[in-house]
Amino acid sequence: MSVAHILVVDDEPDIREVVKELLEDEGYVVTVAADGESARKQRMERRPDLILLDVWMPDIDGITLLKEWQAASDTMPPVIVMSGHGTVETAVEATRLGAYDFLEKPLSMAKLLLTIRHALEHSNLRRENIGLRRHARPILQPLGKSREMQQLRIQVEKVAHTDAPVLLQGEPGAGKRQFARFLHDASPRREGAFIEVGVASISPANGMRQLLGEEQGERVTYGSLEQANGGTLFLNEIGELDLELQGRLASALQKKAIVRIGGVSEVPIHVRLIASTRFDLAEQMRLGRFRENLYYQLNVVPINVLPLREHRDDILELLAWYVDYFVQEEALSYRRFSMAAQNRLRNYDWPGNVRELKNLVQRLLIMGNSEEIGVDEVDRALGKQSMIETAMPIAFDLPLRQAREQFERAYFEYQLDKVGGNMTQLAKQAGIERTHLYRKIKSLGITVRSDED
Repeated sequence: MSVAHILVVDDEPDIREVVKELLEDEGYVVTVAADGESARKQRMERRPDLILLDVWMPDIDGITLLKEWQAASDTMPPVIVMSGHGTVETAVEATRLGAYDFLEKPLSMAKLLLTIRHALEHSNLRRENIGLRRHARPILQPLGKSREMQQLRIQVEKVAHTDAPVLLQGEPGAGKRQFARFLHDASPRREGAFIEVGVASISPANGMRQLLGEEQGERVTYGSLEQANGGTLFLNEIGELDLELQGRLASALQKKAIVRIGGVSEVPIHVRLIASTRFDLAEQMRLGRFRENLYYQLNVVPINVLPLREHRDDILELLAWYVDYFVQEEALSYRRFSMAAQNRLRNYDWPGNVRELKNLVQRLLIMGNSEEIGVDEVDRALGKQSMIETAMPIAFDLPLRQAREQFERAYFEYQLDKVGGNMTQLAKQAGIERTHLYRKIKSLGITVRSDED
């Protein structure tokens, strides 16, 4: 379970203890500081999720501390300023510097708890909105009614309730990021941070800083491991991580603590790690490209995310979802896929998986003018000629049965597109009895919803 860490900074011992006991009773983790210098030290030792900050203290006033922290960190937690001698000017200055709220002493404990709850909710929502701007609108639960996808969701939901590291394996574009997010949202850490790091974007020069954070005097940069404290860190394409960084990550996972670059003290971390890879990490390990200790730390629960061609029954649902998505989110004109176009895409191998499907839908909605997307337009968008035009050359390289099935599938898809899915017209056009036609269509894996029905 993700538990918020609150730093209470106040020079009055009675207030510190009362607030500490109250917040601990509410389930928060609390550290206290009696003055500005102690507050600096506590904040350096462990990144708080929220700070309660007194204004008047014997060494450094709270407004000066707030100003210093705002200048020294890119990821400032919410700060609630408290004062027994508050003025309008002090409240305005605190708010201008980014304080979430200003509370006057004597404190109302009920109001304090409510303000803390709202501040943490606001912080989580702000972090979530940043994530949504970075990626397309998330599908809260990975789409797909196929047996394969149902089993995969059950597997992910089962492991989500543990803290075990998870290794998502699969081809590029298969949906590993989506399953990582689904796993986090289904876990007890769902209220905590979900921090994604694209490993390919980490350079050896700044990798340590990005992963572990850095201390430069009073300035603290929190790394990805610390930002994900209490939540989940998702390392996308872990197989591309530099060997030296692999060693530092393995050490951090084993110790459950890090030492920031330029720092000397260990900082405890409590992170759920999810990693994804398109590589065979066992083979990479044998080749000396992946550290053995990190491999065994990550490979506690391996989950294979299937390529789209292995759950074809979900293709039509994904097509419909992405059409609706681009119509709603990008104001593109709605277009529908013809029956033949749907069947062509259902039988396409999708080397780029769901990512390729999404891009194809977007391209077809942008470039097309008619209400219906036909099979020829789909073929052009896929960058190939119509299978009708190329059936014979392909067939020469196939066993006779496969070549015949390929030609028949292409033939019936073409004819279905011409007659708009009308099976009576298709039977007449093909010179075949309707009952036999239905059996043939079914045996070829072509889905038909007749206009007559």
